[in-house]
Amino acid sequence: MHSRELGLVLARKLLDVEDLHYGLWDADLELKLGNLAAAQQRYNDMLIAQLPRLEREVRVLDIGCGTGQLLRQLLDRGYSADGVIPSRDLGDAVRRKLADRSGYRSRIFECSFEDFPVEQCRRHYDVALFSESFQYISPSASLPILQAILKPGALLLISDFFKRDGPESASLDPGFGGGHPLKDFYATMKQTPFVPVKDEDITRRISPNMELVNDLLMNRIKPATLAIGRYVEGRYPLLSRLALGLLRRKLDKLNYKYFSGHRSREVFERYKAYRLLLYRLP
Repeated sequence: MHSRELGLVLARKLLDVEDLHYGLWDADLELKLGNLAAAQQRYNDMLIAQLPRLEREVRVLDIGCGTGQLLRQLLDRGYSADGVIPSRDLGDAVRRKLADRSGYRSRIFECSFEDFPVEQCRRHYDVALFSESFQYISPSASLPILQAILKPGALLLISDFFKRDGPESASLDPGFGGGHPLKDFYATMKQTPFVPVKDEDITRRISPNMELVNDLLMNRIKPATLAIGRYVEGRYPLLSRLALGLLRRKLDKLNYKYFSGHRSREVFERYKAYRLLLYRLP
């Protein structure tokens, strides 16, 4: 299971949400876990607002569609939407979410985007959409596929975070990795036919999520984990010492990554640039 898939499973079990992406937080929405679903819906609404008006059929490909929450909303609003998901379990979850719909029947491609069946879908889509999934695919692999499957005049919508251009970001510790270098991304896009339409920095509307994540990790999950650890150590001391000896480096890395308290709003804003990007294929 990929860490992103694990994150989605945990989000659904612990927080009762269907989206893995961060929420969109503005001043009128109180920052608390109870409002996370509302913040995520604002994020979905922001993405849908970038799409063409439905004066004709608009075919959308949701790349990395999770459990199909956004895909379902696209269909409900009249778009002809398909999804790409690399996990069979998540693919089944998407189909269950869409099972009661009539009208357009979505295709769910169970593959990595690098293995997308290009010849079946050449010049097929009006929009390709990445919602926090662009970071997992090399632009050198994704951009040629996008040029092949998008119609002339089609849109490429990317909402994701990138590494900032400062030299300190290049050496950012592995506890807060992720995202393509923004400077490299811009340079790559200049070598493609895609024309920029919109580039909005929404980092400060996204970064409050980190306070929620840090609170959940430090004040809920960490105490529970420590309690379980003490219980196991008391009941099975020899096994515990053996496991700690074998897994010490991995456990230290996980502890620093998730339970050191450094996954904060300030660190996120310093090292990451969250962009809402829209390009058009001539």
